[in-house]
Amino acid sequence: MPRYEYRVLNPTPAAEKSFLEWIDHLDREFMNRDPEHRSKVVRDTLCQLYLGRSYSAPRPSTPLAEQALVHSFDPRNATLEPESYGDADPVKYGERKPLIWFWMMYDRSPAGLNHWLGHRVRAMLARHVFKHCGTNVKIFHGVEFSFGYNLTVEDNCTIHKYVLLDDRGEIIIHEGCSISDYANVYSHAHDLNDGMIVDNHRTEIGPRARVTYHATVLSGVKVGEHGIVGSVGVASKNVEPYHIVGGIPAKPIKVKSIAPEELQRALEKK
Repeated sequence: MPRYEYRVLNPTPAAEKSFLEWIDHLDREFMNRDPEHRSKVVRDTLCQLYLGRSYSAPRPSTPLAEQALVHSFDPRNATLEPESYGDADPVKYGERKPLIWFWMMYDRSPAGLNHWLGHRVRAMLARHVFKHCGTNVKIFHGVEFSFGYNLTVEDNCTIHKYVLLDDRGEIIIHEGCSISDYANVYSHAHDLNDGMIVDNHRTEIGPRARVTYHATVLSGVKVGEHGIVGSVGVASKNVEPYHIVGGIPAKPIKVKSIAPEELQRALEKK
């Protein structure tokens, strides 16, 4: 089976300069954690992204649909599902909400599918939103999460498109992990008789583990080092290091071969 390396792709020098300056500008603005300040920055930036002009408040003569669009650029006029949860921290979520709204709206904007730009925009936002975001983290479009402040993503991780990271409890994605397209990782569970009773847990992935296409990791599960959850599998129990699991519920399929240096590291950890 051939092994293919990724090609290195770059925009034109002029575009790269504009992209990086824009990201640096937003990064500096978002260092101010005041929700009002962040909301205004997001409102103004989304207006420029979607309409190509500076923000101005809608007038009574402005068509109603355009009024609704422009008002919706402002995070203060948007409601998001996680902020309605009873266990949401109003202060922690409140200062992150404008950036979460910007993240979602950026992904749906004309610029949102530009991978070179998008990876850098999301990494910048993640450093302000997540509990921790490491270096060389690549996040594709359509990724959603609950609170953000209970989410840790360590170095050299890749989170592919349309992944759901439910950090209502806590999620830790350790170094070198890959979460494939349409995967779901949960950290809360509901009582069978009363859906309003919620248990939050810590869910951990890796290090260097993979949750593959359309797979699900349920709340409180730990996928061990180099573990793999196969496509469409539902991991309801811990996945042992180097084990590959699949099915519903996921069960062990095989154990990955271990290179000598990896075996030595695994033995040292015991």
